Amino acid sequence: MKIDAVPPISLPEYIAAFSTSPLARWADVLPWEMTQEAPAVVRKLLATLDFSEFNVSGEVAIHTSATVEDGAIIKGPCILGAHCFVAAGAYIRGGNWVADHCTFGPGAELKSSFVFHGTKLAHFNFVGDSILGSDVNLEAGSIICNYRNERENKKVQVQIGGRRYSTACTKFGALVGDHSRIGANAVIAPGAILHSGFIARRASLFDSEV
Repeated sequence: MKIDAVPPISLPEYIAAFSTSPLARWADVLPWEMTQEAPAVVRKLLATLDFSEFNVSGEVAIHTSATVEDGAIIKGPCILGAHCFVAAGAYIRGGNWVADHCTFGPGAELKSSFVFHGTKLAHFNFVGDSILGSDVNLEAGSIICNYRNERENKKVQVQIGGRRYSTACTKFGALVGDHSRIGANAVIAPGAILHSGFIARRASLFDSEV
């Protein structure tokens, strides 16, 4: 397939809450450009945060209603929203913004990502350099890869409208639309652009380059 200049992507078309969220100013930014700048984006949001609603330590802001179990690791910059739950053994790093009512189970790892309302990483998941919409569920063992380890050319490509485009970056996981379901032990390869309500069957592989 032909590799060409990437067309615009409207993030609110995939994530309904995007345009009314604190991330609204980045609505017209390409998703991989946003995740590449995740630490800087989160720091900008930290600078405008109402700290009266958060417990703040360094560059980590955790809403007072959130629950973080002993043994979880959260590295800044990070904003963790209201009524979130982070289990023992979860690992959050690399610049993350997490909305309300999200869950990160034991062994779940989140890196340089933006996560909207009610999304769940059940347990033993990895999500790297991604934007996850509202009410997305990752069952046990499912992962969203962010790096083309198997290929000499590491630059991630995306497929939009049946055509392939280069992101010109080496790390990007996925843009996952609202209400998507990623089954247990499913693998989403780097560069996935997934519409709202997307379903990955258990133990399946979704790779837009295949």
